[in-house]
Amino acid sequence: MKNLSFLFIFTLINASVFSQTTQKPMKELLSEYEFKTHSTTLDGLEISYIKEGAGEKTLLFVHGLSSNADAWSKNIADLKADYTCVAVDLPGYGKSSLPDAAYTPSYFAEVLSKFIGKLDLKNVILIGHSMGGQASVKLATEHPELIEKLILVAPAGLEQFSEANAAMMKGFLTPASVKNTTDAQIENNYALNFYVQPEEVSKMITDRKNITKASDFEAHCNAIVKSVSGMLDDRVCDDLKAIQQPTLVIFGDKDMLIPNRYFNPTLTTEAVGKIALENIPHATLEFIPDAGHFVQFEKPKEVNALIQQFVDKK
Repeated sequence: MKNLSFLFIFTLINASVFSQTTQKPMKELLSEYEFKTHSTTLDGLEISYIKEGAGEKTLLFVHGLSSNADAWSKNIADLKADYTCVAVDLPGYGKSSLPDAAYTPSYFAEVLSKFIGKLDLKNVILIGHSMGGQASVKLATEHPELIEKLILVAPAGLEQFSEANAAMMKGFLTPASVKNTTDAQIENNYALNFYVQPEEVSKMITDRKNITKASDFEAHCNAIVKSVSGMLDDRVCDDLKAIQQPTLVIFGDKDMLIPNRYFNPTLTTEAVGKIALENIPHATLEFIPDAGHFVQFEKPKEVNALIQQFVDKK
């Protein structure tokens, strides 16, 4: 009986060890991106990115929370014919390293400034979505010499929260709550990003479910939590008036994530957009009809047309 018990325990231990050793990192569990990925090293971090096209002007795409460079695939597909298109995986996301870092908009801005230098990118038009938009504001104001024009797609940071509401959000979102998100919640979270969800979103949903098995998934969960806290603490409301570059702000008129309907129930997406228009010196505001928060993926043709018109404007 003792021998049988020992054998049973030994089998469990070995099964556990086998399970741990066969886990793969997140970057290996993600689907292939629509375009070939490359990597470079910045301060010991591996930064993954897409680079397509060979135009004189460079469009540098920065993704939002819980996303990656592949989120810009529908934009790159069209725009690479006229521009050099570069989409980056921020640290903590996609196929880039997952460091123990601050994950504030200013942190991302510093990474992006070094990335621009490392790749020697020229004539940069910076395009940031949601969290990436808030980081783009920081980069455009802290390193204005690097950026010719700025495009903010459903940017975070324009809407403000009280200290009490910010504290509540931080208390609610923990690494454990991210880690334990159910499949049904994952599907619902993605649905909230769209007015009419495109079929291709199924790839994103599958990836999000698959990475829960990654050996470094906990580090990714920490990155998400720190990113949300970073957006709340490292605000850009006082930076808007310092933006020197011509700026295009794009929102879907059916955005269900900006503003936050729970904490700011009387605020509208149109009102949030007007904050940019009234505070950024050289801003243009556009709304895409019948599109949600992930407007560049839901209505790429319309967004691409606005980008091209704005970039080519003298």
